[in-house]
Amino acid sequence: MTQTIGGVEYMDAGEAAAMLGVKKATLYAYVSRGVLRSYKQGVGRRRLYRRAEVELLRSVHLSNDPPSAADGRVLRDVYLPDVESWASDH
Repeated sequence: MTQTIGGVEYMDAGEAAAMLGVKKATLYAYVSRGVLRSYKQGVGRRRLYRRAEVELLRSVHLSNDPPSAADGRVLRDVYLPDVESWASDH
């Protein structure tokens, strides 16, 4: 569910994962690896994701051309493996 807080659009984990075409576990792996940021909502464990950052990551994932963010950041040579290649039960 998309919501606007302070003029910034945020989405929950389900919506962010769907936009990226990945499982929630992969989304969480992206956050733990520093590929994407999450933002704490309230006192609980619920995390939100900025829509603009998810869209930027999606464009990197779908294109060979590195996009630039509004703040001037450019994501280059970003390889986004599935979570299965990062985690194991061992």
